[in-house]
Amino acid sequence: MRFLMPTYREIQDFVKKRHQRVVKTCHIAHVKSELGLPMRERNSESPRKYPCPAQFRPWIIEAFRVLSRP
Repeated sequence: MRFLMPTYREIQDFVKKRHQRVVKTCHIAHVKSELGLPMRERNSESPRKYPCPAQFRPWIIEAFRVLSRP
C-alpha cells in the first residue's frame, strides 16, 4: 500500500496547532532526508544551512505519522 505524504504546509499547520511553534520548511526537509523519505534533489552539495533543531524533530515525525494517509 502506498501512502500519500502530507504537504509542508500541512505539517507546519499541524505543529503550530499542537505545539504552538512554527517549523521552517528546511527543518521538514532535513527530517525527511534523515528518515529516507522521497524528496526532490537538492541544488547544493554543501551542508544544510539550517538543520532541524533536536526539539522540533519529534514534532515533525509525529506530523508525518498522523497526517500520512493511504
